[in-house]
Parts: sequence; structure tokens; C-alpha cells
Amino acid sequence: WEPRRAPTTNPRRSRSCHIRQANHSRSAARSIRYNHPLPPSSRQSPLHPSHTRVQTKKPPSMTPKSSTRGARKVWLGLVTLMTTLAMTRAFQLLPAVARRAVISTSTRHVARTSSSIQSSRISRAVTIGSSPSASCHSRMTRFMSETASPATLSDERKAELESKIKDKGDDIRKLKEDGVTKDELGPHIAELLALKAELDPSSVPPPKKKGGEKKKGQQQQKQKQPTQKQSKKQQTDDAESDYITPRAENYSKWYNDIIRVCDLAETSPVRGCMVIKPWGMSLWDKIRNDLDARIQEHGAENAYFPLLIPKSFLSKEAEHVDGFAKECAVVTHHRLTADPGGKGLIADPEAELEDPLIIRPTSETMVWHMFKKWIVSHRDLPLKINQWANVLRWEMRTRPFLRTSEFLWQEGHTAHATSEGALADSKDMLDQYADMCEKLLAIPVVKGAKSPSERFAGAEETFTIEALMQNGWALQSGTSHFLGQSFGKAFDVTFQDAEGKQQDVWGTSWGVSTRLIGALIMTHSDDAGLVLPPRVAPVQVVVVPIPPKKNDEEGKVALNNALDKLVADLKGAGLKVKVDDRDYVRNGAKYFEWERKGVPLRIELGPRDVKSGACVFKYRVGAEGKETISLNEVATKATKGLDSLQEYLLDSAKERLAGSMNMMGTYDQMKEALEKDEASEYNGPGLYLVPWKCDAANEEKIKEECKATIRCYPTDVNEGGMWEGKKCFYSGEDATHMALFGRAF
Repeated sequence: WEPRRAPTTNPRRSRSCHIRQANHSRSAARSIRYNHPLPPSSRQSPLHPSHTRVQTKKPPSMTPKSSTRGARKVWLGLVTLMTTLAMTRAFQLLPAVARRAVISTSTRHVARTSSSIQSSRISRAVTIGSSPSASCHSRMTRFMSETASPATLSDERKAELESKIKDKGDDIRKLKEDGVTKDELGPHIAELLALKAELDPSSVPPPKKKGGEKKKGQQQQKQKQPTQKQSKKQQTDDAESDYITPRAENYSKWYNDIIRVCDLAETSPVRGCMVIKPWGMSLWDKIRNDLDARIQEHGAENAYFPLLIPKSFLSKEAEHVDGFAKECAVVTHHRLTADPGGKGLIADPEAELEDPLIIRPTSETMVWHMFKKWIVSHRDLPLKINQWANVLRWEMRTRPFLRTSEFLWQEGHTAHATSEGALADSKDMLDQYADMCEKLLAIPVVKGAKSPSERFAGAEETFTIEALMQNGWALQSGTSHFLGQSFGKAFDVTFQDAEGKQQDVWGTSWGVSTRLIGALIMTHSDDAGLVLPPRVAPVQVVVVPIPPKKNDEEGKVALNNALDKLVADLKGAGLKVKVDDRDYVRNGAKYFEWERKGVPLRIELGPRDVKSGACVFKYRVGAEGKETISLNEVATKATKGLDSLQEYLLDSAKERLAGSMNMMGTYDQMKEALEKDEASEYNGPGLYLVPWKCDAANEEKIKEECKATIRCYPTDVNEGGMWEGKKCFYSGEDATHMALFGRAF
């Protein structure tokens, strides 16, 4: 409904009145579009020929009670209302001080021009006539109620409120600095907002209106969708984050973080298999080079055997089959074909293998098959072969480097004419492994023999080296097996001795794997990242030159000359050096990166250092702070410092091993300490060296009760007869060995 208008030619009508009339005409036109009962009129708007004026007869229910006031009074009220709304918008744009100055005047103006009777009439008319006008009126009413209260505040009350607001703001800032949670902070913030609202209502945003149930459902759905995206993003952020979980918080997560952050390896699309990245592979290369020289010195030669092994080969050695049957991956077909149903590729039914092939879990069967061809006479013995390869053992629970389905390793296989020769060979190789761990990796180990239930499948004796990790768990780091004549007989490998008689050969096998990288990480690294002993580090010294100012050409030449000489001296001393001269990376970021990667020594060289004839040394661990070293002594000092660092890491690991060796404890003490010990716990109870009567059934019971296993029968204490005269700590019977119990990876 539109009230009757005064003649448009009235000169007293203001421009603002014309504007309001045009807006009201548009509202009426929209009302017609949305099927409001407003019959259109053919009359044209005085403002523009294209504007259609809508005029209807007033419904009886909307006829004013007092006809003397008429439509003119109603229109005057609308004009007043719209004008005040314009003032409201302008008022909101003013600063807080200016708003307070305007409040009292605007309040008196609103009170004069909007009496309660007139407001109710306008409200009824506008609500029925057009919804935009109704919302305008409601906003005006809210404005009147909000702006009326500040005018009543006294100066004393205002000063009191301002003081309280300042104090409360200081309290909230202090709570935030103390790390208080949002929930605990909520009541304080609400109190602050209440004080601000009392002093200046316009400074506090009004609460959002609640929509209908449909809108609520849509909002909830929209909120759920971002939550799912946020959860995926969180997983991605975790994978890409450079944060390292502290060991004391979660040792297992710390280990995984070190591998990820230091670019050692990452997961692959194949479950249980990892991608070894260049920095991790360079560590394996160092281990392989050192060990390969030892193996060749031991008399073995490198060879390579097929990845695929006929299933019938495994069946020839019964114990061997039982030991690996559950871990084997089997190839049953030799080609693929298109699925007739159009669902991609399938194994071709016509290409099924008569004898399925096993992806090698180990190569004993293939090697001994070839030994039968190569060994004829005693002159062919001993025969020692080594292979650097990958193997596949299907694992259900995997850890990078420690236990993966596919891993890299070295496996040696030897054949001998006598039992003594084979046994001596297996022990000698174990000594080589232990010496390599100690001298190259700075990892002290315990050498010993496995219990019968822990032996390699098909072996008569298994020897092992056990290392202690920082969380108190053991890690089997290398094994050597005395196979006896089992594989020789299974594959009919014989030789003609000096007297012309046919004899069965005696065999051994021995190996270490990329598990040694896991041992290296967990023995030395800290919360700041990887820590590498200098002898195994791919980069022993990283040099970070600090460039002079852009226009200092003389300084650049001097720096480059000094840098070239420094690097040449270090390389001349046999050190592996890298110069990080990336100009797009800040020096601080370079320091951070190489520290995390475990580089033992960082050297900083800048223009001022060149002028003073010195440089700055910073070791990864073992020495606090920086050292200023003369450029003439760099090579000597670096070599000596890195040797000291190698000894420091080995001594620290030996001290940890000795401190974690619990001697002669009772079973109850061990059970209480180990049954709740988890891999994620840092600095656990360690290992238990106790008298033991060899019993597979009791060994299994202990494993079930407290998850502890016999890591080995340590060689030194058992050869010394330490077990003699002692009772088994579990059964109470006479001991047969000194056994080393503990949790293990």
C-alpha cells in the first residue's frame, strides 16, 4: 500500500523526499513481482517515465483511527525515519569520541520526532506495505535503545568504566602470556565486552541473528566440510612440518620425525616399503664401502643371484621353509591380460606358472643350488661368496629402516670342509660386524649366541650383535649363522677329500642390513636432529661463506681466495667437505639445515674473518659454543676435533650401555619394569643380565607375561663361566647360561 501523495509540483518538496519516494516505488514494484496484492497503476512516476507508480485503495484494517491527520502525517513520519537512518550510518562512521558527543543531541531529536503513537502507526503501515521499510524501522528502534543509555552516564561512572576496562585488558594480556587456554580466557573477555558495551554500546558488534532450521542445517553442513578439509590439511602439514617431537614426549614419533625432517627416507605407494632418499642412501653407501673392504679381506668375493627363487627350492630344507613360509611373496603368473569385464588388468589364466616363484626372503637355497655345481674337490674349499642385494619379507607392522617388507642388505655364504672351519668363519665375521659398528658407527654392541628358539631357520647356531637404543630397548644389528651340514645335505653338496672319499660340506651365512641406519639414528641423535659420527657422515665439514657487501669487490676476491685455500687444506687432510654458497638461502637457515642433517663440523668464513686471518668452528655436539681458529691451522684442528667427536660419541654410548645393564635382578623386578615399557617411552629400564636355565617353554611364558625376550647369551660372561653355581632367576633350577633379557625392536 502506498499513501496518497501530495502534488509533485509542490516546490516545498525536498530532493530527499523525491529520493525516498523513488525508493518506495521500487519497493512496491518488487512487491508486485513477488505476488503481493498490489494492483499496478498506469500512472507514471514523476521522477522518471520508466518508473511505474503503484497506487491502491487502503484496506479497511489499515485506515487510521484519526482521519484528520491523514496520509500527510504518515508520510512525514516516514521521511523523519529515513533521515534518522541516514544519520545512523554517518554516526557509525565517526570515531568513538565524536560519537559520544553526538549521542545526546540525536537522542533528543529522535524523541521529539517519533512519539509512541506515531511510531506504532508507522510500524503497522510499513510492515504491511513493504519489508525493507519494516527492517529500517526495526534498525531505527534498536539504534534509539542503544544510543539512549550513554547519555545517562555520569562523568564519574565513565571514568570508573574506563579504569576497569584498562585493568581488565591488562589482566587478559597477562593471562595470554601465561598460556591460558581459550576456554579459561572466555569469562574474562566476556566481562571486558560488557564493560565496553556499558561505556559505548556502538563499540561492541551486535550478536548475529539465528536463522531458520534450514539455514542452520546448511551452516552446519558447511562447517563440517571445512573440518574434513582441515583434517586432511593437518595430515599434510604433519607430513611437511619440520617439527621434531622431543624424545621424552614420544620416542617412537621422535624417531619417525628424524627420518622425515632429515630427508633420510619416506613411505612409498607400496605398503611396507620405503623410498631411501639421497642423504639416507649416502649413509648406507658409507657402511657398505667400509664393510665390503672387510668382507673381501675376510676372503669372500662378491656375486649376484636371482631375485626369484623356485618354490620347490624352499621345500628342500624343512626348517628353512617353516621359518619363512609366512613372510614369502609368491609369483604365480608370468603375464597380465585385459579384464573381459573392462575392469583393468588381471593375471592371465593361461599364464599360470607350473612352479610358482618366491621373491627372495634370503638366498641360501639359490646359493646352495649353485654350490653343488661349483664344489667338486676339497681344493674348491673354502668357498666364500657375498651378495649386496634387496630382499622381501612380508611384514604386517613396519618401522622405517628397522623393519620393512623390502630392505637392502649384504648376505655372505660360505662352504667348508670341516665343522671347525665353518664355526670359526661365522665367529670371525661376527667380530668384523662388531668392530665395524664400534669404529665406524660409534655403536658399542654385546656379542653373543641366540637361544634355540631365536635361531635362524635351519641353523645349528646363530651369533648376534645387540645394540642398546636410547629408550632402553635392544636392536639386533647383525647376525652370523653356523648352518652345520643341513643345507649341504638338502642340496646334495659334497666334495672329495684328500683321501678320495665323498664328504658333506659345512656351511655358514652372515649379514647386516639397512637396520644399521636405524641403530645409528637411535644411538646418537637428539631433539635437534640427526647426530652423525664423523667417520660415517657423508659430509664431515660444511663451510658457510658469509659474503661481503655488494660493492665490495676487493672483499669478494679476498674471501674467494681464502675459501679456496681453506677447502683445499681440508680435502688434503682427507676430510669430506661441502661449501654451501647458496645466495638464495639465509645463513641462519643454512646453519639450521646442516645441524639437523647431523654434519659434525660447520665452519663460518666472512670478510672480517679473512682480515683477521681466522674462521669460526661450530661442532654439532661434544663442544659448546663456537671456536675461532687460525686459517693456517684449519686442517689440523678440524682433523683432531672430528677424532675427538668420534670418541665422545662412542664413550657416551658405552656409558649408556653400562648404565642400562641390570645385573642379577629378580624376575619380579624385571617383570614390573618391562611389562609396561613401550617403545614410545624414553630412557626405559634397559637390559637384564641374569642366570638362566635354557628352556623354550619358560622363555615363551616370559615373553607372554612381560614381552621380554632373550637377546643373547653374552659371549664374554658365558665363556668365563659366570653362570656356574647359580640358580635360574625364573625356575629356580641350576643355571646353564647367563642370559640377556630385554625389550627389542
